[in-house]
Amino acid sequence: MTGETGTKTVGELPSASGTTSLVPAVLTRVVWGLWLLSLVAVAARLTGGGRWEVPGVFAVDGLTLLMWSVVTFFAGVVLSYSRRYLAGDRHETRFFVRVGAFTLAVLVLVAADHLLLFLGAWVAMGLVMAGLVGHVADWEQAQAARRLARNYFLAGGASLAVALGTLWATTGATTVSEVAAAAAGASGGVWSLVGLTLLLAAMVQSALAPFHTWLLSSMTAPTPASALMHAGFVNAGGILLTRFAPVVTVDPSVLLLVVLVGAASALLGKFLKSVAADVKRQLGCSTMGQMGFMMLQAGLGFFGAAITHLVLHGFYKAYLFLAAGERVERTAPAARGEPARTGPVGWLVTGLAALAGGAIFVLLTGKGTSLDGGLLLTLLVVLTTLHATRDLVRRTSLPARLRYGAVPLVFLPAVALYAGVYVGVTGLLSDLPVVTAPVVLTPLHWLVVGAFVLAYALAETGVYRRSTRLYVALLNLGQPAPGTLAAGTEVADD
Repeated sequence: MTGETGTKTVGELPSASGTTSLVPAVLTRVVWGLWLLSLVAVAARLTGGGRWEVPGVFAVDGLTLLMWSVVTFFAGVVLSYSRRYLAGDRHETRFFVRVGAFTLAVLVLVAADHLLLFLGAWVAMGLVMAGLVGHVADWEQAQAARRLARNYFLAGGASLAVALGTLWATTGATTVSEVAAAAAGASGGVWSLVGLTLLLAAMVQSALAPFHTWLLSSMTAPTPASALMHAGFVNAGGILLTRFAPVVTVDPSVLLLVVLVGAASALLGKFLKSVAADVKRQLGCSTMGQMGFMMLQAGLGFFGAAITHLVLHGFYKAYLFLAAGERVERTAPAARGEPARTGPVGWLVTGLAALAGGAIFVLLTGKGTSLDGGLLLTLLVVLTTLHATRDLVRRTSLPARLRYGAVPLVFLPAVALYAGVYVGVTGLLSDLPVVTAPVVLTPLHWLVVGAFVLAYALAETGVYRRSTRLYVALLNLGQPAPGTLAAGTEVADD
């Protein structure tokens, strides 16, 4: 394999003649057509403004148009990729129908105004994704993963049903718009309960701890389905909290819990990734961590930042999954050793870059200039820049001059681009009842920040690797559910 020098060729797509199904080609073109229509709708919205709705059923706002554009783009890429990836699969048509049904469910979800329609789209989305996880019908592990995912998604749907049913019983509201109006100035234990049940549904959907097992067990899904799952499905938790932001922000203690959940999942995902052995599970742990960061931003009251994060993460993770095969090496295993240490010059460069990245974010967005949640949002930008620049500086395969010179030329413009996207997304979401509601920082927030920064430093420096007990604990936490891991003796026997 390593000495292969022949020219690589790629065959043509299966012909539409004969017994070949027309469904894949038709659905692919339909979804790309929907993407073009969504872009036209965004342009019309930006130039004409206004709110499009079917009273009591659908309401098309900025969040709807943004998600329509993003979801149809991801679905189009996945369907186009799958036409070759699944060529010859006897269940190819069923796969394409499920991807189309999933896309439709998401399009309905982000436009639904009636509570029952929203709930129905949420449950349908989960059931279809569970079917994609178990696409291979005669693979025992895939069916076990499908059942596990389905049970998790039904539990999340039940939590959402409790939340929406409580809102209806308390306020008499039957639409998301009416709920938002009723939440203005509301208070009381009922609203706290609703906020908690909404958070629970979002945690299940976004695979946050301790509900991450379904995600790590879903690696039986075909790679295109995994790309759609990690780039779109898990983002629904952030969409849910943003759509019901007027409810979630009623009780500050609920937002504090969102911060705690997000911080814990972000850190756990980072630690679990460090002990994961295979590419797809590493990507799964990364998704868990990124969804934690998304939730953390929502808990700080910056729902626009959470939506920005999920959109950018979706593009990045879809690419990583669809290109995962390129990371499989066709060489004999070799000792790699520990990554190069970051010397004094490296720490100076990365530290200055992180501070400069934070300053650019503050300058372009205006966040972080006062003692509220914006300060912590800026801290996340600083930590992210520090992590990214440190990874580059530690690449000893590159000349030192190139490594250090690339930091200001690559990462600082990237921070500026992120800030620009954030400002643009926030502007597009301006017609939502709540887009930005910075929390007032309390001693508990600072305690969480201290613990988060300490744990983050332990992860970055690798000090935690010295504890065998901690390594084993992380290894156990990162395992898929029993029955979903295809690594038993029966595989070797086959």
